[in-house]
Amino acid sequence: MADNPDPPGTELVHLDVAAGVATITLDSPRNRNALSAQLRRELITHLDAAIADDAVRAIVLTHTGSVFCAGMDLKESKGADAKQQGVTEVPRILTTLWDSPKPVVARLAGPARAGGVGIVAACDIAVAAHDATFAFSEVRIGVVPAVISVTVLPRLSARAAHELFLTGETFDARRAVAIGLINSAVPADDLDAEVARYTGMLRLGAPGALAGAKEMLRRERPATMAADFAAMNELSASFFVADEGQEGIRAFGEKRTPRWATDS
Repeated sequence: MADNPDPPGTELVHLDVAAGVATITLDSPRNRNALSAQLRRELITHLDAAIADDAVRAIVLTHTGSVFCAGMDLKESKGADAKQQGVTEVPRILTTLWDSPKPVVARLAGPARAGGVGIVAACDIAVAAHDATFAFSEVRIGVVPAVISVTVLPRLSARAAHELFLTGETFDARRAVAIGLINSAVPADDLDAEVARYTGMLRLGAPGALAGAKEMLRRERPATMAADFAAMNELSASFFVADEGQEGIRAFGEKRTPRWATDS
């Protein structure tokens, strides 16, 4: 739920690129980083720019203020146009994060609610401070977490999904790790170091291989194991003979760092 509107003309999402990492920052703390129309548009613009930038090897999605994202801006959801709010933009944001060829790391120093949790689930890796909390609060205001279920349900165990979607209960970062929503929960003072640990590892991966691994993780598995092995053999072979694969094999044999790990 939104609190106070941001002053007109204020940029609500920022993009910064350094050392191969694009940091996208939600900066609408007066509004608890709620998904207002302006914030949604700016987030899409910066995600597209980061993905298109050849200098970017990984993306970090973070925030200012005490809340990561409070979900949809409910002040914009009143009246006859409520059904149309974010009808294309929210799926576009979640799809862009999910399908991004570059790994995306969510950094949470504070709570995520409703649509904000959907964004967390859409990222490849998510790190939160111990005192960050989460909730699928939709049912408590008479709506359903329908759109975000597309990214959330693949992450959660079925029992946890039923419990948390139906009760709207608030849960902490440790529970979020246990049910598969996030990867790591750390003390607040260690949050940046934990994010840097992940981005440092991601920058060691070959860009094409990372994109291929993401695509493989997202693919629908064939009905039979034989068909799955056939498809995976073909995929594996294509990467072995590609330029990155050959460079990696040479670097291993020559006991040196691959070129992509020294480019940024």
